[in-house]
Parts: sequence; structure tokens; C-alpha cells
Amino acid sequence: MSVANENIQRLGIEIPKKDLRGQGLVAIKQHGDLLFTSGHGPEKEDGTPIWTGKLGKDLTMEEGYAAARECGIILLGELIHYLGDLDRVDTIIKVLGLVASADDFYQQPQVMNGFSDLMLEVFGEKGKHARSAMGTNVLPKNIPVEVEMIVRIRD
Repeated sequence: MSVANENIQRLGIEIPKKDLRGQGLVAIKQHGDLLFTSGHGPEKEDGTPIWTGKLGKDLTMEEGYAAARECGIILLGELIHYLGDLDRVDTIIKVLGLVASADDFYQQPQVMNGFSDLMLEVFGEKGKHARSAMGTNVLPKNIPVEVEMIVRIRD
């Protein structure tokens, strides 16, 4: 078992099952040794949001951190489904986090730390990445956070 998979077990993380609905959009697109993920929000397996609302209005920074962490768990599930094993992950290169924010909320980076901290816990040094954290007015289904990433893999 890979170190990343062992870390997931040690952390008690349950990886969601893959939902194969929607054939026009793919969760991961590969180009050479790079994987580009679609944006994922904190949703249950049936697609309903776990959290809704805007940070700084409906949700606290701590709830946003948890939502960003959940996005990471969901993206780990997508990587496992696509690769079969997280051992093939060489490094996480770049992450973009969108945070639905009230007009006076400026803690988007702290919210996205929920995602980044999880990647370090699971992958160690391979989980360190460049990142942008942007505030936005609204996200699909009124979710508070959406995350996408670029990952380099090895054969």
C-alpha cells in the first residue's frame, strides 16, 4: 500500500464513491504526465452540497476550511478512480480555489488552507503546491468552495 493510501487510512478519511453521471464533462483530463482536474465542490455522493452559502455571511472561516478540506477528499477520490493508486502521483503542481465570499470577507487563503493542509498530510512533500485563492460572488448550487488542480504523475 502506498504511503498516501496509508495516510488516508491513518487520518480516517473515507473516499467517496465515483458518480458516473454526465458524460460531456470529465473529472480528469490527462495530457502527457499532467492531470488537470475539473472543479469540485463539497458535495455528497448524490451531488447535494454539504455546505451552502457565502463565507463571511452564512459560513465561518472554520466552516470554509472544512469545506475546502472536503473538496480535497473528493479530489483524492477522483485521483484514485483515475489512477488506481495514489503512488502514481509525483507532485501536485498548481491549485485554484474559488471561495464564495461576502463583500467584506478577505480570508480566502485561510479557507483554502483546508485543502492544502490535507494534501500535505496525505502526500508529504509531494503535496506542496502553488496555489491561487480567489473570492467570487457565487458558485454552482450555492456551494462555498470549488477547487481544481494540476497533478504530475509517473508511470
